[in-house]
Amino acid sequence: MATPEFILELRRKIGHDPLWLSGVSAYVEDGEGRVLLGRRADTGEWALVYGINEPGEEPAVTVMREVKEETGVDCVPTELVSVKSSTVMLTYANGDQAMYMDHLFLCSLKPGGNAEPFVGDDESLTVGWFSPDDLPQPLAKTTVERMGYVREFRRRGDHRALFSAE
Repeated sequence: MATPEFILELRRKIGHDPLWLSGVSAYVEDGEGRVLLGRRADTGEWALVYGINEPGEEPAVTVMREVKEETGVDCVPTELVSVKSSTVMLTYANGDQAMYMDHLFLCSLKPGGNAEPFVGDDESLTVGWFSPDDLPQPLAKTTVERMGYVREFRRRGDHRALFSAE
């Protein structure tokens, strides 16, 4: 999995110190209500597509780019489901520390775009469409959490993003 160049540049200056990053997650649905998932190469878990914003990149653009890069699928973000901060400092195998601000988007297929998923980079072992009632295992903890946010967002029906004000 390639680390973005801007992060490598920052790491040359700050070493392994904690780094605050902005990211996105994509809950992409097809016309049958299936959700797009990938089996991650780093953990072996199934997960929603997610990634890190490039400097100056709009979160909705990041979602479209990440989904295309990782799965070949063309999507369009339709709603912002949640804006949530991670509560745990992650420490990677190389010692780098990071926390994330995640923007979770509900996405549909782009009209006229590609809807057939394929492994687009080294981040996934396989990708595919799955019924929300019959998901592959194991699911990443963050994916379980974010799918819960999508259910809550839809249950509320007010189209306002979920966030904490505490």
